[in-house]
Amino acid sequence: MTDAPTYILDTNILSALIRHPRGVVRDHIARVGETAVGTSIIVASELRFGAEKRASPALSAQIEAILNAMVIVPQEPPADVAYARIRHQLERDGTPIGPNDLLIAAQVSTMGATLVTANVGEFERVPALRVANWL
Repeated sequence: MTDAPTYILDTNILSALIRHPRGVVRDHIARVGETAVGTSIIVASELRFGAEKRASPALSAQIEAILNAMVIVPQEPPADVAYARIRHQLERDGTPIGPNDLLIAAQVSTMGATLVTANVGEFERVPALRVANWL
């Protein structure tokens, strides 16, 4: 994938940015550069679901403003192959992760990007996945 972001922001990181637009996440984005940052279509879906569930036009507007300012990476091959491999290994080891997190991990690992998340404990179980916590 050309011009793909090198940092993929997870739901909890974007939620922190929404709650604190001038906070530490913004500072990290400024440090690495806006073009180096994006998110997954899975994360975008989770955020939009949260706004829909809350029925909050203000929250929806904030989410849309943030998502419109960054690349949303689609789920595409070879993430499907990585998903199968990672899921098999984690289930075999008795350390499975949630279904959306598994999709995100597979996508980010195939991109060679770093997943930025506060959920390090879950994602560090995925072999060779680069993880950072900006909170």
